[in-house]
Amino acid sequence: MYTKFYKLTGKPFQLSPDPRFFFGSSVHRRAMSYLRYGLAQGEGFIVITGGIGTGKTTLGRNLLEELDRNQITAAQLVTTQLEADDMLQMVVAAFGLEHENLSKPVLIKRFEDFLANASRQQKRVLLVVDEAQNLPASSLEELRMLSNFQVSDRPLLQSFLLGQEEFRETLQSSELEQLRQRIIASCHLSPLTDEEAREYIKHRLGLVGWKDDPLITRDAHGAIFAASQGIPRRINVLCERLMLFGFSEQLHEFTAETVKQVASEMLLETGHAVESEYVADSTPELERTPPMSGDDGLNAVVETLSRGASNDPNAIIRLERRVRELETTVEALRKGFLQLARRVKSG
Repeated sequence: MYTKFYKLTGKPFQLSPDPRFFFGSSVHRRAMSYLRYGLAQGEGFIVITGGIGTGKTTLGRNLLEELDRNQITAAQLVTTQLEADDMLQMVVAAFGLEHENLSKPVLIKRFEDFLANASRQQKRVLLVVDEAQNLPASSLEELRMLSNFQVSDRPLLQSFLLGQEEFRETLQSSELEQLRQRIIASCHLSPLTDEEAREYIKHRLGLVGWKDDPLITRDAHGAIFAASQGIPRRINVLCERLMLFGFSEQLHEFTAETVKQVASEMLLETGHAVESEYVADSTPELERTPPMSGDDGLNAVVETLSRGASNDPNAIIRLERRVRELETTVEALRKGFLQLARRVKSG
């Protein structure tokens, strides 16, 4: 569709993590340097945290693409709420070992033999655990126990843990003191800056043969940043819709007004696709959500944003949680307001 219209070789803003599109912002470069440092050390845990959509999974896959498979055997595990015994089974399965209907002692022995065999081949074993915030303390302790396997005081397994903001709180548990002592480096992924978001968009477009068609004006970039708050996944979602909208309207230039229109449509469809003043400014008068001056929670959100707290990743996490709590109320009020407006208009 739009790829042919804009003479692109592929979709630049696909949501599935793809290491080919890795963008090295300042914080992502620092995180990659920590991961590479961890590989060089060959021991301990590396922890990477970040808000939803900040690029943790892409970071992990970019690292895996860099590995010399002749020297390192690696597996990536995306976790859910796994208890300790299930965690062991999933780790064994991630490395392609038989695991079904086996007791815990057999699984441990099988994995130990696998690690010892890799060591004899002069190969190291790396486990990348994604969505680590889903793991209870008992499962994380199971991972620490697996890191105890050694040959001549050399660890046979190294683990990198990627998780959302709340994972940092989990690690502070008194049950995980021994695990914390084995963390040799950690990094938190914050959203992109305004300039980084602009370069991120150009980077992804450039990888699919973009030649300034469509032209994205500077004010359009500003509107994209405001709507996405610099979060890469949100940028992808919004820009994908922009490209589709541009194709349908035969546009070869995107302005701030274009972004506002698309962002408004997304908000009306989902109720929470984007959050910024750019949405409200472009929403038809009768479709705007009425002010909720009596709601202290929403007032707190507005006040915090007005003070520029959106540049603080921790504040953004808290705001996102509060906004999600308010979404149901806001949507109900919006629908009621629209119904009232239609009755007034028809009456």
